[in-house]
Amino acid sequence: MRWIALCLATLLPLPAAAWEFFPGPVCRLIHATGDASVELTYDPAGPLYTITVARPGLPFPPAPVFSMRFDGPRGLSIATDRHTNPDGDPTRLRVTDTGFGNVLDGLEFNRTATARIGGQEVTFPLDGAAGPVAAFRACEDAALS
Repeated sequence: MRWIALCLATLLPLPAAAWEFFPGPVCRLIHATGDASVELTYDPAGPLYTITVARPGLPFPPAPVFSMRFDGPRGLSIATDRHTNPDGDPTRLRVTDTGFGNVLDGLEFNRTATARIGGQEVTFPLDGAAGPVAAFRACEDAALS
């Protein structure tokens, strides 16, 4: 019986849990869990960065401050009042800025990232994020040369 369960477990598709970097005119860094996703973009034409946290089917509460906490060896917390719901979608939060050094450091050098708004939290594991974050940074460096 265990053998059948093991065979079925290896054949069933599972959601991808990897951090993925996509180069292009606008570079993208994406990670999804079963509950939520996070996407960073870098557009060198701005230069402009975005980070979008999404929870399909589960709206974020309206609140004056959106924050992220990075836990691990180089832990830090950041907060802003400049978050929006892109396209008016309450299941997505976006922050846009001209620099994301602290966000990239938090993702690259820690164990978890926790987005928080209005008392609700979404935590993302950062296992395997360092390489894709470094590639995302290289995209920025290439645009500057």
